[in-house]
Parts: sequence; C-alpha cells; structure tokens
Amino acid sequence: MTAPLHDTPADAKPTEDVAPAAGAGVKKVEGRSLKQIAWNRLKRDKVALAGGITVLLLVLVAVFAPLIVSLLGHPPNDFHQDKLDPLTNLPTGAFGGVSSDFLFGVEPNKGRDVFSRIVYGARISLLVAFLAAIVAVVLGTLFGIIAGYFGGWVDALISRVMDVLLSFPQLLFIISLISVLPDDLMGLEGTSVRVAILVLVIGFFGWPYVGRIVRGQTLSLREREYVEAAKSLGGGRRHILFRELLPNLVAPITVYATLMIPTNILTEAALSFLGAGVKPPTASWGGMLRDALETYEHDPMFMVFPGVTIFITVLAFNLFGDGLRDALDPKGTR
Repeated sequence: MTAPLHDTPADAKPTEDVAPAAGAGVKKVEGRSLKQIAWNRLKRDKVALAGGITVLLLVLVAVFAPLIVSLLGHPPNDFHQDKLDPLTNLPTGAFGGVSSDFLFGVEPNKGRDVFSRIVYGARISLLVAFLAAIVAVVLGTLFGIIAGYFGGWVDALISRVMDVLLSFPQLLFIISLISVLPDDLMGLEGTSVRVAILVLVIGFFGWPYVGRIVRGQTLSLREREYVEAAKSLGGGRRHILFRELLPNLVAPITVYATLMIPTNILTEAALSFLGAGVKPPTASWGGMLRDALETYEHDPMFMVFPGVTIFITVLAFNLFGDGLRDALDPKGTR
C-alpha cells in the first residue's frame, strides 16, 4: 500500500509560505518643495555656481577688508615714495612694481598699495550697489503691486511716472546734484554724504524697472483662483496684496535684484570715474581708473587691475543672476 501523496516524512521540517512584503523593492517617491527643485536646478548649473561663489568671495573681501589688508598689504592711503623712480615717479620693477610686499604693485606718482585700494574699493562699490538695489526693490515692489492690483487711474498715474523716470538722464542729474550739495548734510559728512546720495539717487531711478516687472506679474496673478477665494472669504486689500500676491512675486523680484546689482556697480564706477562719486582719498574702482588715465601709457598695470576687478565682479553677478532666473523659472527645462 502506498502512502498518501499528502503525507510528509517524519523528519521533514514544516515550511511556511512567506509572502513578499507589500511594496518591497519599490522605491519610495518623496515630494519636493519649490525650494528644493530650484536648488537642484541651480546645483546643476556649474557656471552659475561659479558666479555665486565669486560673489560670495567678493562680499567676504569687502566685509573683512581691514583684516585682509593687514595681512597681505599696506594701509590704502599710505605713500611709499621709495617704491617710485625719483625721475619719472613710476613704480620700480616689472608690472607696476608687483612684488611679494605689493601684490598688485603701487600707484604711479603717489606710491599707494594698489591691492589695498582695490580691496577697500570693493566696500564702496558693493555697499552702494546693494543698498541702491534694496531702495529700488522696495519702491518698485510697492508701486508695482499697487498699480497692477488696483488698475484704472492708479495704474495709469504710476505707469506715467515710471515712463518719466525711465527717460530721465540719470548720470547728468547725479553729476549736477553732487556739484550743488554741501559736504555736510543731515548729520553726514565727507564720504558718507556721497555714498548716501549715490544710494538714494541710483535706487530712485532704478525702481521703475522693478515696478514694471512687478506690475506685469500682478496683473496676471490678480485673476488667479486663490485671489478670488481670498476675496470671497472676506480678505481685505492689504491681506490680498501682502499675504496672497507678494509671496508669489518673491522669485522674479529676487532674480531682477540680482541682475540689478552689477548695473549699479557700473553706475557707481562711472560716476567715480567722472568725479561725481566718493571723494579722494577714499578708494573706489572708478576713481582708480580715472587716476590711471594720466599714466596708462607708461604704467598700464595701474589701469588693468581695477578694470579686471570690475569686469570679474559684473560677470560673476550676471552669471549667478542668469542661473538663479533659470532655477526659479517654473517653466524652465533645465
């Protein structure tokens, strides 16, 4: 007689059917916030990252200028006549007197340390550029969002004011204003007066650019469903403007502010070159280019160093601003 097919040997161990766990081997999908998406896009843009790192280094140089100069240079207004040729007043040595003690050489005629003056000049250029951008962003955002949301005669009035300011000769106005203002103004004196005037005037003439962008974005956003929902729930105008619309305008405002800073740097350099910037002996990149006009034929390095510094600074801000714009653009493909 044969054993039933279902019988098992006595020494066999019982087995259990183990079902695979539900979802085993399936990769979990995690949601990403808009900040994470933008950061991942920005990380893939190596050119923009290089620009951002350069900008960060420039800011650190400006902030820690006294420490850097004390370690690697000399006080920016000290004269070193022993480094000049007594007959020509030109720096001794090659490349404008470049050496281990004077990394960028010395100025013709005065013998001041070029490296130290470029480092301290970064403080003036970046300070004016950043503060003027803040003034422009604040005014442009305020008037732009009001014009775009209310429309009608309010929009028409603000738009005409922006058109007038955009057509105004900014450089000529600043030069004429500097020439008639006293050296002491509202408790400020010397370099502080010039810096304050540059910040206010450059920022005042820059806000229409921001205002136009904010106005256009607001005209589109005010028709969105969440704005209509806020109105239906009893949200006031202030709530809608600053709690519903403004958070959605942060990305374009940030991008344009980043791209506005290099323009402000060039404007400050141009005004200093024309004599309407900070007063000597305060170091500024534009002022150094102006001084180099007298000796560039015999000592071109004095013009090369501040010129290259301006070029690198403006290029770094533009590259970072372009990358930031691509990263924050929801319709971008990169």
